[in-house]
Amino acid sequence: MSNYDDVTENWRQKFLKEMDQEKIINKFRLCADDNYIYIIYFNHEYRVGRKTGKIQRREEPDREVGFNTQMVIYNTFYYAVENPCASGELVPFRLVKRVYPFEKAYRETVIQTLQTVFSGHVEELKKACEDLGGTRLPQGDAGYVLPVFPFLNIAVLFWDGDEEFDPQANMLFDSEITQFMHEEDVVCVAADVVKYLSEAAGLKEKRIFG
Repeated sequence: MSNYDDVTENWRQKFLKEMDQEKIINKFRLCADDNYIYIIYFNHEYRVGRKTGKIQRREEPDREVGFNTQMVIYNTFYYAVENPCASGELVPFRLVKRVYPFEKAYRETVIQTLQTVFSGHVEELKKACEDLGGTRLPQGDAGYVLPVFPFLNIAVLFWDGDEEFDPQANMLFDSEITQFMHEEDVVCVAADVVKYLSEAAGLKEKRIFG
């Protein structure tokens, strides 16, 4: 079992033993039945087993769910403040509260990977953003607001490279994203942007941090 598996198992147990499921359902206005809590993440519907704590894609229950996705869902349930409220103001990573220690990893790993994956693939990126429920922005060769959850957005901005300039990418985050999750999870969300966009674009899926 890898360290990632150990961490995931610890959070599965925490969900079962420490989290108030009814409170989670009401806080985020989620659909639920006796067996599952349902949550939409990057336009994919996931379900969390109420008796098992296991996270699955609803339509593909046997498909492996990535580490980042599991951490973001568990940690949103666990760390969100009593009444989280998105501001609707999208800001650069450096302006998000308490994320400064993680900026180097975000820049050197997530943004660099996004630039590499979609270099020369602007049309694929546009289609992928639209497949994930994105709304077009005027900035960039491809700029979109994407729903992380139905109640929380992120933006992706991309400029393709040419003979003179390398491709450039950036992400913008709701200024109150850390009302919903631990600051370290903001990097997991950013990493999942790359994963879900590369998957939707039909390119080789890029997983970062597990």
